[in-house]
Amino acid sequence: MSYTPSLPDPSAPPVRINLLSDTQTRPTPAMLEAMARAEVGDEQIGDDPTTNALNERVAALLGKEAAVFLPSGTMCNVTATLATCRPGDEIIAHRTAHILSREGGTHAALGGFQITPLDGDGGMFSLAAFRAALHPRNRYEPPQTMVSVEQTANIGGGTIWPQATLDAIAADGKAAGLATHMDGARLMNAVVATGIAAKDMTAGWDSVWIDFSKGLGAPVGASLAGSRAFIDEVWRWKQRLGGSMRQSGVIAAACNYALDYHVERLAEDHANARALAAGLAQLAGVEVQEPQTNLVFFRPDGAGVPGAELVARLRARGVLLAMMDDRIRACTHLDVSRAMIDETLELVREILRAA
Repeated sequence: MSYTPSLPDPSAPPVRINLLSDTQTRPTPAMLEAMARAEVGDEQIGDDPTTNALNERVAALLGKEAAVFLPSGTMCNVTATLATCRPGDEIIAHRTAHILSREGGTHAALGGFQITPLDGDGGMFSLAAFRAALHPRNRYEPPQTMVSVEQTANIGGGTIWPQATLDAIAADGKAAGLATHMDGARLMNAVVATGIAAKDMTAGWDSVWIDFSKGLGAPVGASLAGSRAFIDEVWRWKQRLGGSMRQSGVIAAACNYALDYHVERLAEDHANARALAAGLAQLAGVEVQEPQTNLVFFRPDGAGVPGAELVARLRARGVLLAMMDDRIRACTHLDVSRAMIDETLELVREILRAA
């Protein structure tokens, strides 16, 4: 799985339309004001009131006993596996899952864990595939300790795991003695798109986290939730990994602001993604995956322009997208307006017509 970002090019024009990722969002003026007013303390000793309030809020939102604020979603995944698994243990996940394809082999490097990849459409494996991957406990095979899902499935196209599938996998996993972990980087996108409450969507999952620096628009941070005993062990690994953020209330305030004002508006990003996909689908030779949330994957090769070439030509016009393997990914977020979607579509039309 390869991801080719468009790195800064001094000779390129300024980026006017940034569809590279929802991590590209900038704090709004109101969010910056909330950050400036934040009451702070030392979060490492539990003395930052703004961070403590965020942890309590996330735990309640996700239906768990406790939560911990961490610098990134990757650290949420890493500390969750380190707190749950032992060297030589096996984790089951989709082959495109972030823990397998986008975290630099950290789980093997730091924990000595084996991640077994499962196939499946849309970045999701089926209940049947999961059951087929389970094996009896014996000394010849690694202990299966965790099953992990990614909601939404990024490389799958921002797809949403059906609730029935989530519940069934969690139930079977627990029956087999596995811990259940949800990478909830874009969980709130799934919540807004389906209308299912976050705590209901995550009910069968022992650990789950949400990212504030993607569609929710905060500059940094993610929160991992689970049982109190689990979070205590995550704190140990947070300490070991240097994850103390001290007066983190400054950034926790941004996350609280995001939960107040940036959740329901995710529906606008989904609508913009649908508009972009619908416009691209009208262009001859362009293959588009119908978006479920805020990610649009497409291939323009059938129109005579390879994906990498189209990305380069758009960048020369101030529009930034990403190549992921042989597909282009466009990501809508709070800094992308409908007018920007319309302009992007017009530029794509011009480039394809010229080809």
